[in-house]
Amino acid sequence: MARTPDPIPDQHGRRFVITGANGGLGAVVTRALAAAGATVIMACRDPEKGRAIADAAGGDITVAAVDLSDLKDVRRFAQSCGEFDVLINNAALMNVPFTRTADGFETQFGVNHLGHFALTGLLLDRIRDRVVSLSSISHGWTHALPLDDLRFERRRYSRSAAYAESKLATL
Repeated sequence: MARTPDPIPDQHGRRFVITGANGGLGAVVTRALAAAGATVIMACRDPEKGRAIADAAGGDITVAAVDLSDLKDVRRFAQSCGEFDVLINNAALMNVPFTRTADGFETQFGVNHLGHFALTGLLLDRIRDRVVSLSSISHGWTHALPLDDLRFERRRYSRSAAYAESKLATL
């Protein structure tokens, strides 16, 4: 059964920042909010893909580069933001091979949780309404966060475990 968004009330005068807006759910939300009159800032790792979506969607959309795997870039992006209404933490990586972020964290945990956690903290004084952080049912694939080894330094790397842990941390 296909699911379509319920009608979205008029969003004129409201500003949204959406991470990972250059694909998947982020692109769908961008289009729906722009069609309802919102101003949307697409926070994308790949601005070229973001621009193509923004151009096709029309509306008041801007594209801004941000790499959630680099906390220095997260800080740079946050410093460029003015006030807005809603932050939608949507970007995620899933089941990628083992790599580390610029700051030395396992990449899925670094992007899916830590990058958004840092971004939210840096923007809190500019968010007028709310923060929406997306997770998934995959948080149920793990029962606890291994706080003593979130970086996979002492345990065998598992793509699915790393993803599940990042989503549990988000919750």
